[in-house]
Parts: sequence; structure tokens; C-alpha cells
Amino acid sequence: MKEKFFRFGSKLVKYLFYFLFLLTFYFAITSPNLILGDNSITGAGTTFYTTMFIILTVILLVTFYTYNSWSDLLKFWFVDRQWITASITLGLAVVVQIIFVWNMHPAIGFDPGALHNALYNTTDPETRGYYSLNPNNMPIMLLMHQLALFFHSKSWLLFDFITVFLVDLSALFNILCIEIINHKKIPLAMYIHALWLMLFPMIIVPYTDAWVLPLVSLYTLLYVLLRYGKFAWGWKIPIALLCGVSIVLAYFMKPSAIVGVIAIILIEFLYLFKGKFSKEKLVNEFIFLLIVIIGMVPTYSITNYAIDHQKYIVVNTSRAIPPIHFMSMGASGDGGYNAKDALMMAKLPNKQAQVDYSKKMLIKRLKKMGFVGYIKFLFKKHANNTTDGTFAWIKEGHFIRGNTKPSHKGFAGKMRNFFYLYGTNLGDFRYIAQVWWVFLLATIAFNWKDNRKLIQMLRLTIIGGFIFLLLFEGGRSRYLIQYLPAFLILATLSWSNSWKWIKGMFSWVDSSEKS
Repeated sequence: MKEKFFRFGSKLVKYLFYFLFLLTFYFAITSPNLILGDNSITGAGTTFYTTMFIILTVILLVTFYTYNSWSDLLKFWFVDRQWITASITLGLAVVVQIIFVWNMHPAIGFDPGALHNALYNTTDPETRGYYSLNPNNMPIMLLMHQLALFFHSKSWLLFDFITVFLVDLSALFNILCIEIINHKKIPLAMYIHALWLMLFPMIIVPYTDAWVLPLVSLYTLLYVLLRYGKFAWGWKIPIALLCGVSIVLAYFMKPSAIVGVIAIILIEFLYLFKGKFSKEKLVNEFIFLLIVIIGMVPTYSITNYAIDHQKYIVVNTSRAIPPIHFMSMGASGDGGYNAKDALMMAKLPNKQAQVDYSKKMLIKRLKKMGFVGYIKFLFKKHANNTTDGTFAWIKEGHFIRGNTKPSHKGFAGKMRNFFYLYGTNLGDFRYIAQVWWVFLLATIAFNWKDNRKLIQMLRLTIIGGFIFLLLFEGGRSRYLIQYLPAFLILATLSWSNSWKWIKGMFSWVDSSEKS
């Protein structure tokens, strides 16, 4: 019976993952970001740079399969000498990040703007109102305040470089996860992470999306150490304690980031039903869970006390927006931010009124769509949530403050044209970022024969992220950033099997044509 339960649960994870993930893959390869030339959908068409990118890519592929000397040279550098080349590539990615931030660190609007404003003026009624409604952003704001005091600076440049450090730290933790699982895949992990880092402009947006990444990667790394680390049992106790600490800190930074923790718990529970039942195994699982909880409890208490008793800004947390508001908003429009709903939350006098209004609007919207309409809405929303490989760059209200039509003069001006709203090369950036996203998704998609425990855990994390965004506010792929560690680690572990499957398909097609 328990073996049947395990097989059922394992298949459910796999089938649900591929149902949602293949939809994501389809939406990604049909994204308007991949339209060449004039683009009436995004409003930012591609230019000569994209044409050159495509031509160079085709030339590299053709010459690789045509000229043995060229393919041997590429294999020598990127395969035979992969440890050196991958390290250089990753180092180059960090240099690119530094150059990017140094030349482009504009003031950002929406929520990051509210965080930055609080560093200068905590008596402004709008600022106080924002944190009264959104106390979930208090932890990062207070952290930014402490960092501003430590570095004696409140500049966007400082916080952009802090964001770079945190994102790169996340990449390091991800690569260490791969080291524990399969040392030989480290160069591949470096290549994949280097591509991500070079095409991730969100490093100039100091906000919870990027700042939570190292905490998510850390608790994932600590879980992998506990489960697969080959060292004495006693060494795992401090690791379990630190795991509890990182989980709580991730929760305070961005509550939805603990979806991966839920995935870990569910997978560990499912695997209790695999094989023969062992009391010793059950006791060990319970002990480690208890140690993790011991790490969580004081961390939560201390952090929560510090936030509740902070004297930096006066807020009224009784007016905090209830979770049902985000469910109601997630069932409106394209499933994303709804300005009318947000305004009502600010106008209503208390939490009960906010709950009543949100519940009323949610029921009204669901009834209006009906069952079939709601299913269609979810399909469309899933596309909005996961399609965009730029992670909704420039798609928030007042994303970049000030003049968004950059000059063409100088290196900085030319760079800004790839990333500013009215830059002439924004479409080029979107195209190349989308190609990378399709590549990453393809690397994961064709590894369907792999049913290892860690693979299933990462799949379940992605499922959880997808479902969370379907139920709550979504509508754009920026919210996927917090789950990128699962995507990046899974892509690295899936590469070999996916590549074998793709080569097998090409071989089958070639043999069919010859016959």
C-alpha cells in the first residue's frame, strides 16, 4: 500500500510539473519578445544587433558541424579545458555586472522607490501609509537603513552594488549545491549561471525579488548538505540550525519564497513511503526536523520583536493589507496589479472592511467568469506569469524615474539604449534574454526520465511557485525571480539527459530521412 502511495505521489509531481512546465515552454517560444523587426505588440522592435546575434549564432552552429578543426577547437576550450574557461566566463560575467551598474544606476519607482524614500523621510504621510498597508516590506527597509548607516551612503549606486553582491552570492550557493551532488557538473553550472548573470538587469532594482535569492539558495544548499553531504552526523546539527535560520530570514524578506521549504517537506514525507519502513530512519528525520525548528523559533522571535519594536518609522500595522486582497487582485484583469483595488485598501478604515471588500470582489469576479471562463483566465495568467525572459523588465509603473529616453553619446548612453523604456535597442535586449529563457526551459523540459529525489523536489518547488502565482497577484514574470535557484539548479542537473534526448531525436530524424 505504501509503495503504491509513493508511486502515485511521485507520478503526480511529475505529471503536474510537465503539464504546467510545457505550457510555460510553449508560451516562451511563442513570446512576442522573439518577433523580429518592428514589434507592434511590445512596441520595441529589434535592430541590426539582433540580426548580427542571429547570424553569428548560425555561423557558429554551421561551422561547428561542418569544420572538424573548428569544432575540435571549441571542444578543446569549452569541454577539455572547461574548468579554466568556465571560471573565466563566470569572472567575466561579474565584470559585466560591475560595468553595467557603474554606468546605469537610475532611481527606480514602484516598491523599490518607496524603500529608498524611507531612507530620507520617515514622517511623510504617504511613506507611513505605504508601510502601514505593506508591513511585509518593513524588514528590507530596516535592513537598508542599517546598511545606509554602515556605509554612510543612501545612493542608488550603493544599493545596486549590494544587489549585485546578493545575486552573485545566490549563484555561488547554487554552484555549491551542484558540487555536493555532482562535482563534474561544476563547469556547466558556471556556464549557465554566467549567462544568467549577464542577462539579468534586475541587479539595479534593489528589492525583495533579488535580495531574497541568496536566502533561498542558502536553505536549498543546507538541505542538500543534510541530505547528500558525506560527513559525520554531528556536523549536520549546526547545518540544520542554520537551515532553520535561513528559512525564517527568507520568510521575512519575502514570505512566498518559502515555497521551496514546503516542497522539501512534502518530498521528504513522500519518500518515507519508499522501500522498507525503518524506525531508525523515521527517528533521524524527526531529530533533524526538530533541530531545524529549534533554529527557526528564536530567529523568528528575535526578528519579529525587532520589527515590532523599531523606532525608525511610525506605522499602523492594523491597516495591513490582508492576503485575500492579493487573491482578489489576482483574479482581475491580467492577474496582476489592480490600481483600483490598491486604492480601496488605502481608503477603507480597518482590516475587516478590507477583508469584506476583497472577498466581495473575488466572488464577483469568479462568478462573472464562470468555471470555464476561470480556467481560460488561468491559462492566460500562467502565460503572463512565466513567458517573459526579461522578468517583466520596464513593465512596472514608473519603473525608471526621470528621463527614459537615453542619449546615444558615449558608452553609457549606448548601453542605456538597450534597457531604457524609449531606448532604440530595448527590443534587442528582450530578444536575447528571451532566447536565454527558452534555452534554460528547454534544458529542463527534456529531462523527463529523471526521477531522482532532488529533481522531484526542485520540480515541486517550481510547481508551488506556479500555483502560488496563479492563486495570488501575478500577471508578470518578475515574481518568478524568487524561484530562479530551483530553475538554475534543475537546468544544470538536467543538461546531460536533455542533450542526449535532443541528439537522439536528431539522429532518429536523420536516419528516417536516409531510409
